[in-house]
Amino acid sequence: MKINAGLILIGVLLLSTTIVAGQMYDVKDYGAKGDGTTKDTPSVQNAIDACNQNGGGTVYFSSGTYLLGSIHLLDNIALHLDHGATLLMSPDENDFDPYETLDFPNDSDHETSFFHNALIWGEDVQHIAITGSGIIDANRKKRGGPKPIALKRCKDVIIKDITILNSPNYCISMLGTDYVNIDGVTLLNGYCDGIDPDACKHVRISNCHIETWDDAIVPKASFSLGERRSTEFLTVTNCQLATNCNAFKLGTESGGDFKYITFSNSVIFKRDMGRLARSGISLESVDGSNIDGVTISNISMQDVQCPIFLRLGNRGRDMETPVPGTLKNVIISNVTVASADYPILLAGIPDHSVENVILDNIKVEYAGGGTEDQREISVPELIDGYPEATRFGDLPAFGLYARHVTGLKLEDIAITLVNTDYRYGYIFDDVTILEIESVSAPGNYSKSVLHFDNVRNALIRDCMPFDFVTTFLSVKGDKTRDISLMNNDFTHVKWITLITEDVDAKQVRINNPNNKKP
Repeated sequence: MKINAGLILIGVLLLSTTIVAGQMYDVKDYGAKGDGTTKDTPSVQNAIDACNQNGGGTVYFSSGTYLLGSIHLLDNIALHLDHGATLLMSPDENDFDPYETLDFPNDSDHETSFFHNALIWGEDVQHIAITGSGIIDANRKKRGGPKPIALKRCKDVIIKDITILNSPNYCISMLGTDYVNIDGVTLLNGYCDGIDPDACKHVRISNCHIETWDDAIVPKASFSLGERRSTEFLTVTNCQLATNCNAFKLGTESGGDFKYITFSNSVIFKRDMGRLARSGISLESVDGSNIDGVTISNISMQDVQCPIFLRLGNRGRDMETPVPGTLKNVIISNVTVASADYPILLAGIPDHSVENVILDNIKVEYAGGGTEDQREISVPELIDGYPEATRFGDLPAFGLYARHVTGLKLEDIAITLVNTDYRYGYIFDDVTILEIESVSAPGNYSKSVLHFDNVRNALIRDCMPFDFVTTFLSVKGDKTRDISLMNNDFTHVKWITLITEDVDAKQVRINNPNNKKP
């Protein structure tokens, strides 16, 4: 007997379609019109409820425009937006749920604290998904309004391939939500943050394209759950980030800890509108957070003000008595930056240092243009201030400024300038255990390429300025000690060191055959 392979294939396809159809809940079967004018909220919620009551499945949106207010996710529900489907947020604020009531004090702002005022929200639900090639249009022209997606204390979440437009609030906002996979999502014209995992664990963010006014990807650790919960085991990779604020930032809400976090293989660039990004990478502990174990690699940036900002402060939100946390064990490598304004900035506070930081293979092009007067700028501590690199104002270095740091290694760092700059290339102030290897910067007009102020236990090696440098290293501070220079090539250097009177000259040791001193 001959078997018709085509009939078998058709039968298999029909069987598969039947199985899938049995799991699908088309919102139009529950009364949704998808005409862009009828409010489809009740119909969509009925489809979600029916799907949940039958054990779960997929709530399906075929092509059309669905005008919606708040809809509530339930366990075992996937929303699937087919190509041509748009969820259009109602312009009527009364169509959205009000803010929930919190029974504890919380210093965070409304955008961070509240989750019920949203288009799609879920609380204490699990096994949920929002997928498809469709669009969520938040339908707003300024900041302030409902969140497109808000998930609070959820678990096992997939958000994949959708596009979110015109959001007035955090586009994808998660609080205490664990085991999350966000993949292939596009966020355009956001007036607020892009993706905010707050006090979340085991989150993967990959292959996303984000363009927002405010921060693009912002892991937080706020007090919005009424407890200090950490953000841990977070990976961000293969993303394109455009912002007018910060591209990848830990903080500023930083009451809980940040641990075991990676950011890799991504590009950062300027939006077509508005100012340059405030920073490309910012790691900020200012509310008692312990940031520990962050690895950042293979990042390319263009048009950012400050490429890298590490800040340990003591603002103390939701703390009866503010106490600094810690910021330590950070590795940042393989970074290229075109067109930056502010130097790389590592800033602890007195008696509380940023610890154990490695910067490796970093190339930065700065605009330059600094004056001789700016070399003498006194930089404020801003111990309890809002953490942002540009709030320190102009700095006396054009390449890197490090203050209150213990355990800092710089390796293969190259700085170039578009315009002449008379400031120092690198400044190290109150830095202990410092390794500098293969570091360069223009030094024709600066006071010196490297400037040490109260630096202890430093080793400088394998540096070789290619252009003429007047002074390579200037040293000051009565606490300065144990500075060693070895295996450097100072052929193009007029003066290797300039040592002020408050430094014991014996504390600076030079092992080079062409040793020249003033």
